Amino acid sequence: MTLHDDVYALKPRPGTPFVVDGELLTVTLVFSLTAAAFLLIIPGIRGKLRLFWMCRIFLSLFIGVVMVAVQFSSSWASALVRANTTYKSFSSTFVNAEVGLHVGLSGINITLKGNPVVQLNETINYNEAFYWRNNFEEDYAEALEKGLPTPILYIAEKFTHKSPCGFYSQYRYSGRYASATMWTAFCCWLVTNILLSMPVLLYAGCLMVASGAFMFFSLTAFATAHNLSLCTFTVDTASFQTSLSTSFWLALATGVLSTVTGVLVVVLDYVAPGKLRETFGVSAHNDNDDIAPLGVVYHNNNFLMSPLPAGTPDFAATEITQEMAKHCI
Repeated sequence: MTLHDDVYALKPRPGTPFVVDGELLTVTLVFSLTAAAFLLIIPGIRGKLRLFWMCRIFLSLFIGVVMVAVQFSSSWASALVRANTTYKSFSSTFVNAEVGLHVGLSGINITLKGNPVVQLNETINYNEAFYWRNNFEEDYAEALEKGLPTPILYIAEKFTHKSPCGFYSQYRYSGRYASATMWTAFCCWLVTNILLSMPVLLYAGCLMVASGAFMFFSLTAFATAHNLSLCTFTVDTASFQTSLSTSFWLALATGVLSTVTGVLVVVLDYVAPGKLRETFGVSAHNDNDDIAPLGVVYHNNNFLMSPLPAGTPDFAATEITQEMAKHCI
């Protein structure tokens, strides 16, 4: 065997550390392009409504991107601890590193970063993902075959079926319910944006409140399972537990924002419906006002009393008069 860049030819190469989730990056790019497209449209809006439309569009896009982004985020609950820990199994060598656990709706990420990064002639910078949708036991077995560092294997073992801590069942099913209710909130958000362009702003406000409510249901599903955890993680002499993290609090703030906005729209629809419709650029005029009630027919008396052209036969004049009378009944 030959050594090239500190890696043996027949030895598995170290994995590239996780940089950014591809699905999360895709969501961010899609909403960024949508926002850029609306920025090109806004200059065509005249008058004082330009600022309102800009705020409305970016507020709506912010709520939507948070609903989708947190689905793929791994920072609903997290923990980070620095410790002197064994690096490999069956080895007495210790390294100084930061060990992190990041829990999402679809799985967990376990990080290990050396301090400094290069120790024992190796680059210690790992970020390993384990997903609920896959067979977690197979992912763990694959991690054992790779020979991942001991702290990563220790934490991953806590989430297996055989672990008495029960993390697997708690986080998997709570993540499933939280994800389902969050997607429901996203569907309500889509319908809300459609209704905001119609003269039915009351229903749009109600759906916006419902969207915030479903976000609260999602957060409750995850937080309830998180509070049931009975085990702590111990890395040599350091112990830690996960706490609610960025994605959870961001989703909570977005749910409050959606609920407050929806309530405001509903209240304004009762207090000042004309001003509200004018602000949203929808017609406050009810199209049904132009529809005549059943049984009422409007006709032109001058047209009915006008003489027929000269030379019209008597039988033809009689038929025309009868036909006109039928439509005026």
